[in-house]
Amino acid sequence: MATGRTHRPATRSRGIPEATVARLPLYLRALTALSERSVPTVSSEELAAAAGVNSAKLRKDFSYLGSYGTRGVGYDVEYLVYQISRELGLTQDWPVVIVGIGNLGAALANYGGFASRGFRVAALIDADPTMAGKPVAGIPVQHADDLEKIIQDNGVSIGVIATPAGAAQAVCDRLVAAGVTSILNFAPTVLSVPEGVDVRKVDLSIELQILAFHEQRKAGEEAASSDGGVPTATAAARSDSTDQGPDGDMPAVMPA
Repeated sequence: MATGRTHRPATRSRGIPEATVARLPLYLRALTALSERSVPTVSSEELAAAAGVNSAKLRKDFSYLGSYGTRGVGYDVEYLVYQISRELGLTQDWPVVIVGIGNLGAALANYGGFASRGFRVAALIDADPTMAGKPVAGIPVQHADDLEKIIQDNGVSIGVIATPAGAAQAVCDRLVAAGVTSILNFAPTVLSVPEGVDVRKVDLSIELQILAFHEQRKAGEEAASSDGGVPTATAAARSDSTDQGPDGDMPAVMPA
């Protein structure tokens, strides 16, 4: 079976925009649900609704894949599952290491969705010597001193950082030096990486802050309505937040 170090997805070389790449997993999730229900075909409108995008954008995204559907029939579900999986590199084995086996790291290790989507947790790594050898999700935790050897022995190119913020950059540097070229960062800090290394950041506190903003805005609109339409600061801010990017989306709060 091929590993993540012998092949890279061809999306960049084929000129697929990053915004489209970011939506492919949404389409794949919706298509997988349809496949599990033995639905043979789906219209662009139905699939777009399931994925949470508009149908024109979906059709544009699929045109980059060379898939245009059949008028009056729609898209073949199984073919699209295969096609998108291939574009995302999910038709091969991707060994992943998780560094930092606290509560969050342990939860990630126990997440069953990795294996079903082409990702194999090859190793769990932690700096706490008392954790060494303890099984988490059936995998013994290994000490951080052996990080480089673990990366090389398992042919790992994707690393997950779930350490405290203060340790994340040092861990990142070691992962990159050992040959890791893609990092999923759960630590609440911005990582500095050299060119050629991809970082995706997951920050739950930022997502909650964005939700708090929307809750505050809704409360302001309700207050304005109850006051007979007198504008409030939050309601006024709404008109300033409607600027859209060239793709019709709200500007991203944080670059990926």
